[in-house]
Amino acid sequence: MFNWKGFVASYRVWRRRWFYPLISVVVALSLCLSTPLPGRTLDFLPLILQGVQVLQLSNISDRQETDIGKQINQEILGSQVKLYRNSKVNRYVEQIGRRLADSSDRPNLPFTFQVVDDDAINAFATLGGYVYVHTGLLKAADNEAELASVIAHEIGHIGGKHLVKQMRQKAIASGLATATGLDRNTAVGIGVELALNRPRSRQDEFDADQRGLRTLTRAGYAQSGMVTFMQKLLKKGGSVPTFLSTHPGTSDRIDGLRRAINSQPSKGNYGLNKASYKANIRPLVRS
Repeated sequence: MFNWKGFVASYRVWRRRWFYPLISVVVALSLCLSTPLPGRTLDFLPLILQGVQVLQLSNISDRQETDIGKQINQEILGSQVKLYRNSKVNRYVEQIGRRLADSSDRPNLPFTFQVVDDDAINAFATLGGYVYVHTGLLKAADNEAELASVIAHEIGHIGGKHLVKQMRQKAIASGLATATGLDRNTAVGIGVELALNRPRSRQDEFDADQRGLRTLTRAGYAQSGMVTFMQKLLKKGGSVPTFLSTHPGTSDRIDGLRRAINSQPSKGNYGLNKASYKANIRPLVRS
């Protein structure tokens, strides 16, 4: 037999339990939407409607960073960057990258290493662990330790979240960041621009050097590879290579690396075999 009185009593308890919290939420939301704030009114409706489409770069999570990095990568590959398609060379660079990523400051990120078909001596990185190495840089390196040093440097930028900081600064300076955050599509656009044409700050470069050197050392590579590669490129005749032209104070950076190596020497000497390196990139040299 149905207990009507028990049902009514239970319903009243349920109603009391949810009614007042619901009223509180409605009142709070009404106040947020109607109360003006000094300087600019907070428009929470777009934030509610867009959900994860609005980002706060000051406290972006690893998951959000990876998602934004994936979108940036898609934009980069769909516009100005052409990948080098030789599977042997790509696997080789991926193996080096994996070895370094496992020894980096952020080993849990899903790093992606890609070879760009471009003779410029260059490398760059973007959010979420995406690292790009130009074929011209692979040709310029004499051994694996030198190539690894550049990849480690770019991983250092990711470890230090330098691009996230630069995106936030650019968004604020351009008036694109609102009180509610930064629109996701806008963030992707800024990320693409900075990845391909990033202004390098002295502080970020020194930080990426030091992070990269630690990663290189933990992975067992010869520390000297980072110094010799920079020295060699600076000694080349003609214009300064792209990889260094956007990096200020290269001589100071070399001095800083030497001091760091002297203060924390390592017995690691992996990656110095020139013949082995040339064999691994032979398809690239022949093309």
